[in-house]
Amino acid sequence: MGILTDTTHLHITTWVVAVILFLVAAFMQRDSKGRKIVHMVLRLFYVLIIITGLALFIEWSSSDPMTYGIKFLLGLLTIGMMEMVLIRSKKQKPVTMFWALFVLFLLATMFIGFMLPVGLDFF
Repeated sequence: MGILTDTTHLHITTWVVAVILFLVAAFMQRDSKGRKIVHMVLRLFYVLIIITGLALFIEWSSSDPMTYGIKFLLGLLTIGMMEMVLIRSKKQKPVTMFWALFVLFLLATMFIGFMLPVGLDFF
């Protein structure tokens, strides 16, 4: 699992690409074929984020299991809010609350992720 756990570069790359794809899909026309394609590619990136995050969790969580567990949960909640925004907007239902939760969970996930020992040293 060396390529998945030696550094966080692969994990960070996958979630940055996913956030960009999410924003592109969110601001495309609701019923366009392009949005469906971007949404399916985004779902592939959800899987890649979970795989790389799980590999990092398994490798590094012994040093601080609670913080890594909270970060993993926040990451799953972030992915859930991304999916809720796209699905509910397609059905023309209100998404303001899910946008707010997405931003909140994304910022919390990033904050905790950067504080972890394997994360980048910003703080």
